[in-house]
Amino acid sequence: MPRFAANISFLFAESLFLDRFRAAAEAGFIAVEFHYPFDVDSREIRARLQQYRLAPVLINIRAGLPMLGEWGFAGVPGREESFQLCVAEAIEYALAIGVSQLNCLAGVQAPEADAGLCEMTLISNLRYAAKECAKANLALNLEPINTQDVPGYLVKNTTDAIRIMDTVGAPNLKLQYDCYHMQIMEGGDAEALAATIERLLPRIGHIQFADVPGRQEPGTGVIDFPQLFAQLDRISANGKYAGWVSAEYRPGVGKSTEETLGWLHQYENANPG
Repeated sequence: MPRFAANISFLFAESLFLDRFRAAAEAGFIAVEFHYPFDVDSREIRARLQQYRLAPVLINIRAGLPMLGEWGFAGVPGREESFQLCVAEAIEYALAIGVSQLNCLAGVQAPEADAGLCEMTLISNLRYAAKECAKANLALNLEPINTQDVPGYLVKNTTDAIRIMDTVGAPNLKLQYDCYHMQIMEGGDAEALAATIERLLPRIGHIQFADVPGRQEPGTGVIDFPQLFAQLDRISANGKYAGWVSAEYRPGVGKSTEETLGWLHQYENANPG
């Protein structure tokens, strides 16, 4: 069965960050992920993970300043030194809290930038990051992001991601498959999403989800989540995927996170074992 995790950068935002660990555990989650925890003492994070018996699933390498339009800078020429510093920071933090994989955002191509140079920069930086992660026994993930929400994003679909991963050639470089982004970019229903996931499973390190449009909770958009989760159940039962499936959505306006967890409780009730 899918092993659900909560992205507490998005979920339980009605609570202070350090209080979200308890909220996630009380809601029934056994694992959490979060984007950029670096301003919080890693010992505080580790203590809460241990207190509430939560597995740490994923953190991101710093991705710059979103308010300036930055969604990572691994593919931005001239930022290589900063990227390497951020890789070192993320590895140190990951080892301190016990997380086993890092997500890397490629970045946005500036209108005046050369596409070929941006991709060469991304490949070089991914090789560096994958090598450093391998030394620490960590996986490195590359996440495609839709260009409706983030125009100009360098890795916009699974075809882009796999091509770049093949060029990098690092065995610990994995695909981070976000159903929200890929439904927008590649289309299809829940069955098509599951078929893509199954086809790419040898390359996938992590799966995330939110409904489309709006990036809100399951049941607010077009994705048939009961069908998708059933397909993921089948894949998991076949031993093809033992990773986490993370809820990375923003609760609808005026809703607490707990009010949006009907999908989780429905799943638990349907699968009591």
